Parts: sequence; C-alpha cells; structure tokens
Amino acid sequence: MPNRRSSLKRLVWLAAICLSPMAASANEKVLRLLTWADYAPKEVVEQFTRETGIKVEITLSNNEEMISKLRATGGAGFDLAQPSQDRVAGPQAEFGLYKPLDLSKIQTDRFIPAMLEATKKNTTVQGKVYAVPHIWGTDGLVVNTKLAPQVKDYADLCQEAYSGKVSMRLKRPTLIAFAFASGRDPFALYSDPKAYSVLMDEVGKTLMACKKHVKFYWDNKDQLLTSMRSGELVAAMMWDTGGWALNRTQPDIRYLAPKSGALGWIDTYAIPAKGRNDEAAYAWINFNMRPEIAAKVARSAGNFTAAKGGDTDVDPVLKRQFNESFPEAALQNIKWYPAVPAGLEDIEGRVLDRIKAAR
Repeated sequence: MPNRRSSLKRLVWLAAICLSPMAASANEKVLRLLTWADYAPKEVVEQFTRETGIKVEITLSNNEEMISKLRATGGAGFDLAQPSQDRVAGPQAEFGLYKPLDLSKIQTDRFIPAMLEATKKNTTVQGKVYAVPHIWGTDGLVVNTKLAPQVKDYADLCQEAYSGKVSMRLKRPTLIAFAFASGRDPFALYSDPKAYSVLMDEVGKTLMACKKHVKFYWDNKDQLLTSMRSGELVAAMMWDTGGWALNRTQPDIRYLAPKSGALGWIDTYAIPAKGRNDEAAYAWINFNMRPEIAAKVARSAGNFTAAKGGDTDVDPVLKRQFNESFPEAALQNIKWYPAVPAGLEDIEGRVLDRIKAAR
C-alpha cells in the first residue's frame, strides 16, 4: 500500500555493511528482501546488520510484481517478501509461492493480538499460516476542502463541477471503492465469481462514464502530489499518508475517510517457497517487531505497524492527522481487504482493460 500506492523504483540496493569479513560470501549471512519503498530504512538495516552480522539485499516491488517475480522462479530468488494480506492465500493456493510459517520461531507476543489473528486467518491455506502482519494503512480520498467541498465519497469524483480536476488509479482498489460507493459489498461476493463479475461490469460502466471527468489516471506519486499542491487537481483517490503529507503544508488539503468507507490494507511478512535463508527471515521479522524499531519504520513509511507499542514515538502531528481523518465511526467503517480468491483478479483485469480502452 506509504507511499505504498506510488510507482516504485525498479532497483536493488545493498544496505548495511556486515562487520564479519566472511559474511559477504556466506549465504546464511545474507537476507534477500522483496519489499515496498520505505519499509526497510537504512538506519534500521544497518542496526540489524550490526546486531546479527546479516547483510540485507533489498528489492523494491509491489503486489503485482511480487507475484510475478515469485511465479517466474517458483518461489526462488528471495528469502522474505511483503505481499498484502489479501494477496497471499489466493496465489499460494494457485501457485504455491510461499512456505508455511513456523510460528514457534516468531515472537508473536510483540504483535497487536487482533491484527495478528486476523492476518493469520486471512493467510491460512489448508490449515497452515503463510503470513504475519507488518504495516497497515488505508486508501480513501484526498480533497482540497476549499475548492471541492462537496467531495465526500468516491462517486463524487465524477461530479460535473470537478470535471478535469480529479484523479484515481486504474487499478483494482478503484473498482472495489466504487462498488462500495454504489451501496454494494464486493467482498461479500468473493465466493461467487459469477455475481462478482456482474458487479464488476456494473462498476466498469460507471467508471467508463466517469472517464471524461478524470484529469489523469495516476501511477506516479510525484505527479499526483505536485498536481494536488498546485490546484491542478482538487480531489483524488489516494493513500492516507499522501494526504497527510500534503496537509502539513496546505491545511485545506485533507485525507478523508469516504462515506462508504476507507479501504484498509495490511502488508505482511511471507517466506518464499524456495528461499535459502529462513533463519535470517525470522530474525528480521522479530527485529522489526521490537517497539523501538517499529517506531523507526513507521516514521519512514508514514504508516503504523502491527507491533505493540510501535506508535509510542510516532510523530504527534501524524497522530493528530490520523484522529482527524478517522473519528470512531469512520474507523469502524474501514473495509478491510479479505484474501482474494484465485481467478477474481482476472475478472477485474478484463474490466480495467475495457475502461482503459473506452473513449
């Protein structure tokens, strides 16, 4: 999800210098991490290496690319990955990308209990758990409340009054969001592909009609934030930390939980099926769940973590912004992504292709 809905740099960077002279050549001293931008800040990687002697090789990615990379290799090439919780059970059942976790090697008492149990449930396949939670956040609306005071829900992006001044992504979260805005619950249809396909077709027609009002479908974080700052855009479907970053310098721009509910995501830790260094993976998970380390990651990512006490040292401005965006009713109305059954993303992909091709 950060920053998480931005376009990511396609690169691998080697972070931290191991103090052991033999570490660079020993597989057990290297952790190959497939993750999102800002989830493994340099200071955290360096501290991990100092304490454990394990170097960390970081490849930045996103959900689609993680699945693609691991499918291409049968789960090889990485020791630890960070897919969103809704992208674990389906790909695991279909492609066998991950190993079941050995929970005895994870210090589960460091996690927020409810979030840990929910993630375990959503990533269980044939009785085995494949992921634990790390970072969570939401997608909703970022609105210039002075220039677009009527934008309260996703469908309001299609109002004539704001034509040519709004943006969204041409990705599955937009389909899900507009389904909820129409009064339907797409998650309730996950077990019925035929009914889900009908709903997605309906949402697709809505978004095709809305297309004339969209300034651009964003894929580039910097383009989106710059356009909001300049007033070129007055509203957009966006991730929470993007809105909070804009709000720091332009108070009229706010991140809003839509009337029909923000979309909640949890990024996890999962061990690829052919990873070479499980012990390093478990060490990294336990290290990151320490409250003081979790706080450093939260500051880097801009989102909260699943670590107990990990928000103790979080920026007070961020805490205030969170509380303003999520009064209790809005917090209770978050629509948390469940596991995506195999085949549903093919349905969504066809609808997205039709929207893209529409004139």
